[in-house]
Formats: sequence, C-alpha cells, structure tokens
Amino acid sequence: MDCFFTLCSSIVSWCTFHPNGVPAPSKLFKELFGPADEPTKQTPSPQPATNTQIFYHDNRPGDSRLPHHSGKDCSPAQLRALGVLFHNFPPSTPSSPALVEDLAKTRDYANRDEITISPAAMGAAVYEDKIQTFYTEHLHEDEEIRYILAGTGFFDVRDTEDEWIRIRVDEGDLLILPEGIYHRFTLDEGNYIKAMPLFKTLPKWTALYRSEETDKNEVRRAYLEARARGFRSEESKV
Repeated sequence: MDCFFTLCSSIVSWCTFHPNGVPAPSKLFKELFGPADEPTKQTPSPQPATNTQIFYHDNRPGDSRLPHHSGKDCSPAQLRALGVLFHNFPPSTPSSPALVEDLAKTRDYANRDEITISPAAMGAAVYEDKIQTFYTEHLHEDEEIRYILAGTGFFDVRDTEDEWIRIRVDEGDLLILPEGIYHRFTLDEGNYIKAMPLFKTLPKWTALYRSEETDKNEVRRAYLEARARGFRSEESKV
C-alpha cells in the first residue's frame, strides 16, 4: 500500500494492530458524556491547535521536509470547505483519550493501529523510499484519520483551484481527510512521527495516484459533488 501510514507487511516491528477494536468507555468517558446507551450524547467539537500552521505551499522544488511556506496563510475554515476536519487532543491532557474514543464512536471507527515512521524504526533506505512514496499525489477510497501521538509532519491537500494547502501536524493533532481528496504526506526535518490511524473495519488504504483515470473515479466524483454542496451533509459529522 502506497500512502501515508501504509507499509508492507514485512515491517511488523513498528506497527501494532488491535483486532478487538475500541476499548470499552472509561470512567472518565462516562463522567463526561453519560452512559453509553444515553440517547443524546454530546460529540466533541473541533479544538483549535495552538501550534497549527496552515498555509499555501510555495511549489518550489527541493526537500519536501522543508516548510515550503509561501507566505500566504490559510484558516481551518478553508480546510472545512474542502471536507478536511482538524481537532487537537493533547495526549498529556487527561480528557483527551475519552474525547478521541467519543469521536471514534461517532464516526464508527472500531479499530486502530499505532505506527512509527523514522529511519531508526524502519531503516534508512526503507524510510527514504517510503517518504518518496507518501509524497506522490494520490487519493483513497476511504476516509483517512490520523491522531498524532508524537513528532511532526506535513499533509498537503488540493484546494478548489488545485493549489496545495500545507497542514503542519504536531503532537495531539487529529486530522480527518475525506475519501476522494487528492493529498500527500511528508515528515519535517525531525524525521520522526508516531501516530494512531483509526478505521472502521480493516484498513483499505490503497493509493490511487493522480491520473485521468483517477479523475473519473466514482469516489473522486462523489467528493467533488460533496465539496460543491459545501459538506453540509452526513460526511461532516464532527
């Protein structure tokens, strides 16, 4: 699989899968949101990330791990218009695990992985190869959700004018990319990130690289239709 956190099965030493799904709600979860069968459960609202940087990519060649800040900033509202949702749940905050669990339940994510991407975890040669793969423009036919546990990196997404918007992700950031959006990923110069991908059943992270054929993909066309509607329907639950 050729996308951000999709690595070949031989790299099992740095990826731990939890087949039993999301753990039972904690005591803190119950205190915050009430019993699990309560008919009206409060869902978490997006929390601003104090270190969040969103800006247009400068489109200059060179190392993808450099900031490539064009000098033109973007806002979370611009991301929402693209169907991209952004939360911040700092791991050191006691309420964060419960809020992540609640968001997972709201969006029907039953399972998760924990993955580490770094030269030390993967080997230098594999790491460099994967960074190049992750940075090739592509889409997925499934929603992509990543909760950053440590380290930093950059997601780039296409806007309505086909320009790149760059999103710096840091510890505690939780990013949701809609299925069908063209995007790419890279680390920064720290060359380290640890994250928790969440998914509904088994991960289906096959990357479809941008091409005329991919532009006609049903999921891609559905995404463009949803974007034109303003993402006011069920695709933006939180």
